[in-house]
This record gives sequence, C-alpha cells and structure tokens, in this order.
Amino acid sequence: MPGALEGIRVVDFSWVRAGPWATRWLGALGAEIIKIEWPENERGRSGNRTTPQDVEENPNTSGNFNDTNPNKRSLSLNVRTPKGMDIIKRLISMSDIVLENFSARVLKRWGLSYEEQCKIKPDIIYVSMSGYGHTGRNLGYTTFGPVAQAVSGLTYLSGLPDKPPAGWGWSYMDDTGGIYGAMCVLTGLYYRNTTGRGLHIDQSQMITGITLTGPAILDFTVNGRAPRREGYPPGNRAHWPGTPLVNNYRGPTVAPHNAYRTHPGGYNDWCVIVCNSDEEWQRLVQVMGEPAWATSSETGFETLAGRLRHQEALDEGIEAWTLTMNKYELADICQAAGVRAMPVQSAEDRVEHDAQLSHRQMYREVEHPALGVRKMQNAPFKLSETPAVNHRPGPLIGQHTREIVEGLLGFSHEELVAGYEDGTFWPVNRERFPYMEEMLK
Repeated sequence: MPGALEGIRVVDFSWVRAGPWATRWLGALGAEIIKIEWPENERGRSGNRTTPQDVEENPNTSGNFNDTNPNKRSLSLNVRTPKGMDIIKRLISMSDIVLENFSARVLKRWGLSYEEQCKIKPDIIYVSMSGYGHTGRNLGYTTFGPVAQAVSGLTYLSGLPDKPPAGWGWSYMDDTGGIYGAMCVLTGLYYRNTTGRGLHIDQSQMITGITLTGPAILDFTVNGRAPRREGYPPGNRAHWPGTPLVNNYRGPTVAPHNAYRTHPGGYNDWCVIVCNSDEEWQRLVQVMGEPAWATSSETGFETLAGRLRHQEALDEGIEAWTLTMNKYELADICQAAGVRAMPVQSAEDRVEHDAQLSHRQMYREVEHPALGVRKMQNAPFKLSETPAVNHRPGPLIGQHTREIVEGLLGFSHEELVAGYEDGTFWPVNRERFPYMEEMLK
C-alpha cells in the first residue's frame, strides 16, 4: 500500500540528529529520501557508545545513526568536485524538496542558495534548519545541541534547586527541531500544491527550543519575574529511603501528585499517582480499602487544602499501600477506578513489557545488513488508509550509489566505476566496503 507521501522525493543533506530526524518521518510516510553522505565529514555515523557491543564499530554500525536514518537511501558523493555538484543539481532538478541543517552560509558557499536552486527547479521547496536562522546577527554562528539549548533558555530552567544550570543528558531539542522540520516540509508541499510555487522555509533550531519555554516566558511578560529552580517540579518529589527529603514547591495545585515505590521496592519499581480533584481522591481511598489514616478527620485529607497541608503523611500512607503490588498491577487497579496512575518505565519496560506499545507496534523488528535483526521505534501515529512505518533500515554508507546514479540519473556503469576511481563517489585513499566492490563488478 503506498504511503501518504508516495512520489515525493527529498534531497537530504542533513547530518547528526535534527535534520535526519525530520526526514526519518517523511520516509515513514512514504517519501523517497536520498541521503547525501561523505565519509570524511559524517559525524552522525560515529559509533561512540551507540554501537552494539556484539558488533564491530565502523560507519555502518552506529546505533544512533541507524535509529535516526531508517527509510532512506544513501548516496556517497563528494559535492566539492565539479562532477559531484553536477550530480547534485541533476538530483535537485527531479526532486521536490531540499533539506539541510548546516550553518546558514554552507549551501550558499556551494552555489546552492535558494535563488540558485530555483534556477534548477523553479518550484523547489527548500527547508533550512540552521542553528539561528538565515537572517539576523547570528546567521553565521555554528551550534550544537547543548549550545542551542543554553541560549533558548532550557538550560537555565533545568537542574537541581540551588545548583548551576544543568541542561539535559540528551539533546531533545534535536528531536523537537526535527519534528518542526517535517512540519515545515508538509507546509511547503501544501503551499506548492495550492499555488504552484516553491518556497524557502527558514527554520531556526534555537527558536524551536524557545517554544518549549512558554510558561517561563509568560511568567516574565505577565508578572515581570524570572523563574527560579526553588524546588523539584511536580511529580519529582519522591526520594529514596535514607536520603534527604528536598521540599518540592508545587503551589496550590493537586495532591497527591507523586511517584511512589512499588513492590518489590527496587530501583525501577515506581508508579505515579495523581488525583486532580477531591472526587478522584475519594476513588483512590476506595481502591486502597478506605484505610483509617486516609479517612481520619484530623488530617482533613478529604479536601485539597488538607492534603496539601499534610503531604508528607499523605505520601507515606499511599506508599505503604503501593509497596504491596507491582507497578503494572497498581496502575491497572487505579485506572479501573478512574484514578490517574501509570508505571514509571525504563527503556526495557517500554520495549519488552508495555502491552499498549506492543499493540501499537511501536518497536518493530528490522533487519539491518550490518547489525542483524534489531528492534527500532516506529511512527508514533497511525493513519487509517495508508501506512506510517519503517519500511527499510538505516542505509550502509553509499549503499545505494549505483541504484541512484545508474537507475535514477541514467549514468552508465562505466561512468559509475570512473566516479569511484576519481574520488567522486568515495575517497581514493580510503578502503572500500565489500558491498561497494560488488556494485562495481
């Protein structure tokens, strides 16, 4: 069954995470993604700690790369040569979209500004995903996830109370920026389909991060105050036995609102419970068997004000009950009674134990030529009439060079071989992979 974007071709210059994350989802929707790569400048293929421990580390075995780049074909190409640039221009002439996440001046330096692309294909849709945008004083600045995170304000908001800003362990801004990038592509396609014209969509990675700081911006613009890390945010008040209890400022919102230990009390045994109203609290009381501590008039737990006044005693009573069952059993019992509760899940829980994610086919086995059969996250949405699915694994570097150069562009096999010999399709002084030697026979 064809995908929703069947027939749409993307020339993908993106690398590392943000740009590839955008084209990953376009590919899942059926678009043809041609990923332009060069082995001497492909940081995204670095194995580091993401290569599975049971395989050799090389440009084809990076777990991060293969998680970020399914549904794509790879063309290894030196765009800094006249022959390589000619091939790029021929690809653009028969494509719908050009997407990249370099700093703002790179494609212009290559002679591929939006104006030059329009000379090649007048209705081309060009999506640039630079750190700071293609206009303004910072247009030439380079960036990396933690850098953009800092200037967006996210780093200032994160970290422990009374400690320096910490940032996050993963660049979630790349993933957010990638989703915005896919949105930009779909917007461009709609615009072209309604007007017949292409356009340049200038996305700033830093500014997409600012959209995640809405409450902090609102607090400043309305109240004139900057947020401070005075306590843990809601839902993070739980603490390990024997460690100091850090006061969690939450304001007059809801209680209970916490993560509670569950049986057997190990590192990964937690469940979050939230009662958003007095009625929900009464449901939880009934589920717990109406214990005396919960119904006592002395504590006043029947009202939100009483529960907020005595949160320590409230949490102690609830956790004494939650420790009697495992987190999945607990969540099911609470949900059946209309109480908001779900287990705190590790990566193993999500991949191996979550029945809902299994039903939604969120982790699907994909066979990769270098990594074997591995589970990979699938599209987080379902379309009723067409698939949204990983239909091919992340490509080996240059895996589809012959397929694209001969099959799509119409070059002869002799021209392909000559391109390998003169360094157009692979560095002359670099050893080729066996599959490259095979395609040259």
